[in-house]
Amino acid sequence: MKKQINVVGAVIVKDGEVLCAQRGTGSLAGLWEFPGGKIEPTETAREALQREITEELLCRVEVGDEVTTTAHEYDFGIVNLTTFFCELIDGTPKLTEHTEVRWLPPVRMGEIEWAPADVPAVDLVQARFA
Repeated sequence: MKKQINVVGAVIVKDGEVLCAQRGTGSLAGLWEFPGGKIEPTETAREALQREITEELLCRVEVGDEVTTTAHEYDFGIVNLTTFFCELIDGTPKLTEHTEVRWLPPVRMGEIEWAPADVPAVDLVQARFA
């Protein structure tokens, strides 16, 4: 049985645009994702997301409504991704682990290549703002 990896992603919306982050080195390098990371055993999904955004982007978010939870099987394991709408409440996202970040209107989010686990959330975000 493959390893189960529980992760969270932040759909950060500001001025009608969504923050998209390009993965750096490692698995899935070059693909785009909603920033976030692994849920530690002592954390809730929302706590993990706040911590990950502080660590990865050096800013703070307020975690809002859940977008969706999806599972995707990769060669390294099964990723269970829960995404949440988030509001940027302090700071400006800075690159620490990602190669690039872009603010895109939802209608243009399909122009970049997303990590497969993030695609269902991308579709829902686009539909919500259509």
